[in-house]
Amino acid sequence: MRCRQCVFALGFVILVVAGAAGLEPGLRLNYPPDMPGAEVQTYKKVDGVELKLYIYKPKDWKPSDRRGCIVFFFGGGWQSGSPAQFRPQCEYLASRGMVAISADYRVASRHNAKVVDCVADAKSAIRWVRKNAEQLGVNPNKIAAGGGSAGGHLAACTAVLPSGDDPSEDQSVSSQANAAVLFNPALILTDLGLKDRVAGADAISRLERLQERIGGDPKSVSPYHHIRPGLPPMIIFHGTADTTVPFATVKLFAEAMTRAGNQCRLVPFEGAGHGFFNYGRKDNTAYKETVRQMDQFLTSLGYLEGEPTIQ
Repeated sequence: MRCRQCVFALGFVILVVAGAAGLEPGLRLNYPPDMPGAEVQTYKKVDGVELKLYIYKPKDWKPSDRRGCIVFFFGGGWQSGSPAQFRPQCEYLASRGMVAISADYRVASRHNAKVVDCVADAKSAIRWVRKNAEQLGVNPNKIAAGGGSAGGHLAACTAVLPSGDDPSEDQSVSSQANAAVLFNPALILTDLGLKDRVAGADAISRLERLQERIGGDPKSVSPYHHIRPGLPPMIIFHGTADTTVPFATVKLFAEAMTRAGNQCRLVPFEGAGHGFFNYGRKDNTAYKETVRQMDQFLTSLGYLEGEPTIQ
């Protein structure tokens, strides 16, 4: 029988190969994205590329507000994807009173980016929002990160990783998110000894591509390997039948977070596969339930007030 660590590593390898698995065509995930109603701001220019934030504000928003904020990162295996993935969640949270943002970042298919580049961009996005909190009407101490799959990994990195920032930026402005909302996230990015335990040329060859794909030491961008006391509160939504990012990986992460004294709630969705939470999946039951529980989580932290309004 394969050890638990082997399953964890295989899950990450599948994620790298799977790309945009789990995204819904009904959202019209075009790139550049179609984001009606969003204010668009460039948060970073790198190698001639302008990376943008798509900002949704409440109808009664004013610059003097100090509202809770969340920044979402799309999924797609760090290879592809679109900020439009989290447009429904942004629109809902803006209707509830938050400033909700969907962020673009560099990916392999468009920018030949490595995972370390994706992490640097995610941290840059959080830093830009905090630096511009006053003009955004945002409380700089209430900036959450959210995301799905590879985007969930990036959101977790902004909450957990002590390094990985763009060195050209002002490090005196923190890039750490104050909370995290994670949807089937990749949280363990090492082979954990898989080469010594799993036979098969295919598995080994995939693992040999791991470090090249990441662009550095896998542990440097592996949230699990940076768990320590004092991390921001998190909620994780994950399907128990996920074959792209196995449920066991997030369970291990959540248990380690709890042992370290951090607030980390894992919400399992029985029998659900990867991308189950996306708007347009089946009858939207999972989308609505994850949004409802996300709302309650953010309300418990003081980012929102009142009861969820999603029907």
